This record gives sequence, C-alpha cells and structure tokens, in this order.
Amino acid sequence: MPRTLELHPDRLLPADPSVRAIARELYASVAGLPIVSPHGHTDPRWFAGNATFGNATDLLLVPDHYVFRMLYSQGLVLEDLGVRNKGVDPRAAWRLFAERYWLFRGTPSRMWL
Repeated sequence: MPRTLELHPDRLLPADPSVRAIARELYASVAGLPIVSPHGHTDPRWFAGNATFGNATDLLLVPDHYVFRMLYSQGLVLEDLGVRNKGVDPRAAWRLFAERYWLFRGTPSRMWL
C-alpha cells in the first residue's frame, strides 16, 4: 500500500527553532488576510475587467515565465507552448506541459500549480 505524503506545516519556515517560533507567530497573525503583492505573474487587468479564460493554457502556462522556462530548458519550443504564437492548439500545448509535469516536483512553481 503506498504511503501518504504528509507535508509538515513548518516546511517553509526557518530551520532555527527560536526563529521558527517567531515566524510561526507572525504567520498566524496574518494568515487570514488577503495577499497584496507587487510581484505577481498575473496581469492586474484580469481582475479589473473580470477576465475569463477559454482554456488552462492561457491561464496557467502562457503567462507564467517560470513554467514555460522550465519546459524550454528541457528542449520544448516556446511557440509550441503558445508563447508568442496564438495559432497553437491550447490542448496540444497543455498535453506537452502535462507530459512533463514531473519536472516541477520539488520546485516553488509546483507548490502553487
């Protein structure tokens, strides 16, 4: 029977126990607040205009340079992923991503994908 992977709740906090306790306390005080970040991989116009997306490729693959750079580093052509090429079948691009999804294992991108 396969073992279930359980991620430790402190996995992203500092290793030093005294610092980790402070980090845990700080996190608890802000955990329920909305994220307001000047750094994002989304176009603010998406939210201002309540943009809709026709497919997952246009939402998750094309706009995120971390995702398409990983795939490019493994030999994929950006245009085949729909980057700078609107004529690509989004399902074909998504299949290329899905076939290589394992590449993101252990990366920050995988945490939110």
